[in-house]
Amino acid sequence: MSSISKVFALIALAGFWTQSAIQAQTQTFTSNEGAVLALPLTYSIQWPGGDLADRFGSNFNTSIGLQLFLKSNWMMEVEGQLLFGQSVIPDVLAPLRSPEGYIFADDGGPANIALRERGFWLGASIGKLFPLFPDNKRSGIRFSLGAGLLQHKIRIQDDPQAYVPALRPEYKKGYDRLTNGLGLKEFIGYQHFSLNRRVNFYAGLEFMQGFTQSRRDWNTDEMASDNASRLDLLFGIRLGWILPFYLGDGGEAVYY
Repeated sequence: MSSISKVFALIALAGFWTQSAIQAQTQTFTSNEGAVLALPLTYSIQWPGGDLADRFGSNFNTSIGLQLFLKSNWMMEVEGQLLFGQSVIPDVLAPLRSPEGYIFADDGGPANIALRERGFWLGASIGKLFPLFPDNKRSGIRFSLGAGLLQHKIRIQDDPQAYVPALRPEYKKGYDRLTNGLGLKEFIGYQHFSLNRRVNFYAGLEFMQGFTQSRRDWNTDEMASDNASRLDLLFGIRLGWILPFYLGDGGEAVYY
């Protein structure tokens, strides 16, 4: 069995175990049907592919959004994600380094300059939940498709105790590889909404495709412009905790 299959099997097994454990608490059962406005808080680890794999290694990702679940189990969502990582592959500051690899500050001493990955996703999704349990219509396989804006860049992190004139804010733009464009996103995983409304989460696999382009006129380190179209890919495992607010019938209480 592949590693992806193992992860998905563990997610499903955890969902079945949680469902069984909560079913044992029959005295606390209420209804989780009806429309739900939900606030998801999520965390993910992602791996790059396509052109993005030539620029960054793996990254972490945190998100917040607003989801609306209809009684029919159709779902709509708006979401913002922040991408951050420490693995930057091209040394865009190579022209500023000495043969020994140092970047010198204005006082003649070496400066500790770090390169980091930063980015974001802002978009909307539509999806559907396919229940797995006859007595809980809000727990099962969740699938969604989305579109939005994907952006990433190289963050040049200054040394707070050293000033490098060549890395003034206006000069950093020549090194940061600011890139953005249309993005697509797919998610498939397991969602659990407990009948007592107190345990609500989802976990699964997420895929992103960015049809991007450089937004800088000039790359200083390459002494050239970059007008090429890019295909930036991300594959990740996402875990999320959901704060539900039940609307309409049965919505007299909110648990979180």
